[in-house]
Amino acid sequence: MSNLKEFSHSIIEQLNYYVYLLIDPETDEVFYVGKGRSNRIFAHINQALVSLDDTDKLGRIRDIQAKDMEVKYLIHRHGLSEKEAFEVEASLIDFIGLQELVNIVGGHKSNSRGQMTVSEIAALYDAPKIKIVEPSILIRVNRLYKRGMDQAELYKITCGNWVIGKRREKAKYVFSIYNGIVRQVYIIHNWFPAPTSNTNQKTRQRWRFEGEIAKEMQYCVGGSVEKYIVLGAQNPIKYVMC
Repeated sequence: MSNLKEFSHSIIEQLNYYVYLLIDPETDEVFYVGKGRSNRIFAHINQALVSLDDTDKLGRIRDIQAKDMEVKYLIHRHGLSEKEAFEVEASLIDFIGLQELVNIVGGHKSNSRGQMTVSEIAALYDAPKIKIVEPSILIRVNRLYKRGMDQAELYKITCGNWVIGKRREKAKYVFSIYNGIVRQVYIIHNWFPAPTSNTNQKTRQRWRFEGEIAKEMQYCVGGSVEKYIVLGAQNPIKYVMC
């Protein structure tokens, strides 16, 4: 059973929704958390064999396979409804930490209901809702943000690299957003292409900005941008008035 590559129809009928972990057999580290039903748990390994896509997840799987090893599977919870699976998946991603995983985004509603300090809970439910009146770009840094990071670290993760369109040239400010709350506002001096070692011509250009803390916009720090952001959206970039 250790080399099982798919579930039988009998298992699938009884399994319902489940939350699963992909584990590196060399380190026993969890590198991916997912949810699904049927044979979803096996789909990533099959994709790594046939797909030309280059993602962190598929790259990790291929690295394991290149060592003549097999990804370890673990079903964390099963027999769940879809709603329950969303909640369990999000809780695990929050607990392990998105920075430790190859998941692209946090779990379902992790921005609004995920792991937070008591001060972040207070900020979320008592933060004043700000109104943005200048052309701006909101950048959600949820994947890279760490509690207690200093201003230099926050600026570094907010600067880029981002897949961002020409509308960037119209923006005056960049808002650094974590969990729907403004952590800092920067005035943009210029944008420049991010360096890349990828020779794939189909790869979209990523961009970085140079700027500094916008002193005139500090009243926005700690405020909520809930009205501008669709919680759960995968794109970390949101344009406002540009």
